[in-house]
Amino acid sequence: MPLPLKPPVAPQLALSRKGLPEGDGWSYEPKWDGFRAIVFVDGDDVFLQSRNGKPLRRYFPEVEFPAGRYVIDGELVILDAKGGQNFDALQNRLHPAESRILKLASETPAAFAAFDLLALDKSSWLQCPFAERREALEANFGKSLQLTPRSTDLEQAGKWLSGTEGVVAKRLDAPYLPGERKGMVKVKRVRTIDAVVVGWRPGKEPDTVGSLILGLYDGEELRVVGHTSSFKAAEKRELRARLAPFESGGKGSGAPSRWDAGRDLEWVELRPELVVEVSFDHVTDGRIRHGAKLLRWREDKKPAECRVDQLDQ
Repeated sequence: MPLPLKPPVAPQLALSRKGLPEGDGWSYEPKWDGFRAIVFVDGDDVFLQSRNGKPLRRYFPEVEFPAGRYVIDGELVILDAKGGQNFDALQNRLHPAESRILKLASETPAAFAAFDLLALDKSSWLQCPFAERREALEANFGKSLQLTPRSTDLEQAGKWLSGTEGVVAKRLDAPYLPGERKGMVKVKRVRTIDAVVVGWRPGKEPDTVGSLILGLYDGEELRVVGHTSSFKAAEKRELRARLAPFESGGKGSGAPSRWDAGRDLEWVELRPELVVEVSFDHVTDGRIRHGAKLLRWREDKKPAECRVDQLDQ
């Protein structure tokens, strides 16, 4: 008997919001920082599908699923020693060499966190309300799979929003709508830090600043943790003159880009005297994964007060 759903199935997507939706009818979950995946299990046969419909199973051979006949939606994650989510380690798995994949599978094993049930035995559950799908997921897989926590309590959702990557909110009465941004919203956690401006990278136009290189003190060491490039055209020109008096004469360079080997990552070093406040949402391996947004310059903040432990808050 074939499964009622066959890959590829487009995952239901979430609309971005700045704040948590309130009122009756919402279920809240902490947001994962991993690879979205839909799992098709037919007996002992497992097919792991990526968000865009590609097979993922060969990259995560260590992730196990109980035998049965079902289709579930969830997220592949890798946790670091502190329990944080390591997105870079997931990306490293997308490697052509099987020997490399097996080595990483042993050193940094991935886990699957399930949050929705799409099919069970001969029945598709796509048209069922989320409340019923989640109840069936818990009843059938609560003891055999890791399930994403959930709550209908807004206060609990607020705690997740302040302590995790963000929150996904789902309408309890919504069906599963493949590929559509309906019945589900996501609210990212926005965090801020004060960072030292340790350098700048030239912009595409002559005599402009493309990005500021950000650093935080780890003990006595000033460690680069990310960059910000959220400038308007006029600001890019004005920054060139503002930063010139602080140039040390040295050069710095970022790690080579795995996506663009020809990209120039050299930057102009600055004396560690300027401090900025920036906002960001993701941290991986002690670095801001996406570019941070510049909020303001902090003339009132001493560079030595910009500590790396801000990333843990």
